[in-house]
Amino acid sequence: MLELPFFFTFVPSKTKTLRHSHIFRITMADIQQLRRIATQVRRDIIRQTSMAASGHPGGSLGCTELFTALYFEVLKHDPKFSKTGAGEDMFFLSNGHISPVWYSVLARSGYFPISELATFRKLNSRLQGHPATHEGLPGIRVASGSLGQGLSVSIGAALAKKLDNDPNLVYTLTGDGELQEGQVWEALMFAAHHKVDNLIAIVDWNGQQIDGPTAKVMSLGDLPAKWAAFGWEALQIEHGNDMQAVLNGLAEAKMHTGKGKPVVVLMKTEMGFGVDFMAGTHVWHGKTTNAEQTERALGQLEETLGDF
Repeated sequence: MLELPFFFTFVPSKTKTLRHSHIFRITMADIQQLRRIATQVRRDIIRQTSMAASGHPGGSLGCTELFTALYFEVLKHDPKFSKTGAGEDMFFLSNGHISPVWYSVLARSGYFPISELATFRKLNSRLQGHPATHEGLPGIRVASGSLGQGLSVSIGAALAKKLDNDPNLVYTLTGDGELQEGQVWEALMFAAHHKVDNLIAIVDWNGQQIDGPTAKVMSLGDLPAKWAAFGWEALQIEHGNDMQAVLNGLAEAKMHTGKGKPVVVLMKTEMGFGVDFMAGTHVWHGKTTNAEQTERALGQLEETLGDF
């Protein structure tokens, strides 16, 4: 958590008008450091997937600002790691195929050695292509990757915190293509009905999935209106690849917790962001770079914290 004494006021989203401003204890130098971490995380993503010759770099690159903001500023979490998450915030990744970005921030925030990133998708590695609990990797509380299930798990964890009188929050991330799964909408109804207001769901709204643009595969329609109609507090982050915008949006979301409604943040990102030839297309959803492309991609991403 970065907490140096400088204050700035964030701008509310277009979806909701705030009744009052909120203040961050964070300097612009801190914002710059978060951006430097994000650049290194992007290098980690490219290197993990290229070394393994498999994986999902596109969505990982698109969500780098979010994961960096969560693990280095927003979440109350302990790298010593307890499966129960008692006394801390919890995070669940539903679209588990973007594991490279999660593994990178977990390692770089102290959950396991950074050098272990080199084992991604290797035989007997704890860093499976989709996160799993069998290997005992710190930071992972549930296996994920079978799409549509993460929100349900997160609701259960949030209800458990209520039973335990634990005031901390549960965060979860889902892909927008994942919203085509029926279980997601059952979970939406359940969370609203049971007033699970210690939950913040985030949707990676990049408009892409493995078979193409979501608009062509199965249109998602008016997502803010749909989530609101299901009884959620629906917020938006218009620029999910801008660190300050992500921090602002997450702070706004936190302000709406504890008020009788679950909260969703619909975060617009660009798949493949940070690498020019990978950005804005579904092609790199589950495709890795060859040696020449890897060199080209890394040439666009400064080594800020040291490679694994």
